[in-house]
Amino acid sequence: MPPKIPLPTDAELAPDIRERLATLPPLNVFRMMANAPASFHALFDLATSILMQSEFDARKREIAVLRVAHVTRSRYEWVQHVRVAEMTGVTAEEIDRIGQDGPVQGLDEESTLICRVADEISRDVRLSDEALEAIVSRYGVCQATELILCCSYFNMVSRFLESTRVELEDETAL
Repeated sequence: MPPKIPLPTDAELAPDIRERLATLPPLNVFRMMANAPASFHALFDLATSILMQSEFDARKREIAVLRVAHVTRSRYEWVQHVRVAEMTGVTAEEIDRIGQDGPVQGLDEESTLICRVADEISRDVRLSDEALEAIVSRYGVCQATELILCCSYFNMVSRFLESTRVELEDETAL
């Protein structure tokens, strides 16, 4: 059996972490994060700020998240965020195009730019000057920063998921 980090049991969790997990969908990613109790609440607070409080449009955000998941080869992140993307209005055709290797083709100009940003952050770490100028021009400083933060955060999450070997739960969990 290949190595992996086990998910903590309820008995192994601190009460505050157990309480917070009880308020969330029963996703393995959340439980795996509980293995790092000092970081658990901060990670959720950051995720909440990106997913629920950001000015950056949710549909556009999910395009970026899916592209990060594809580029980093994170199956868990891809499967979970396909569901979220569909809820925000990303079409099946767009999802298929986002999940293709190489530069994204066949999307509108804005979605292509978002995928380019996700590609550059995921592969090169640093955005090109051209991409940075394009998103600041299109979205302004706040939303451009939120897009960069979103791509950066989900790069961290995909690496966490893949390195700890978090298994995908059944379809009813989300």
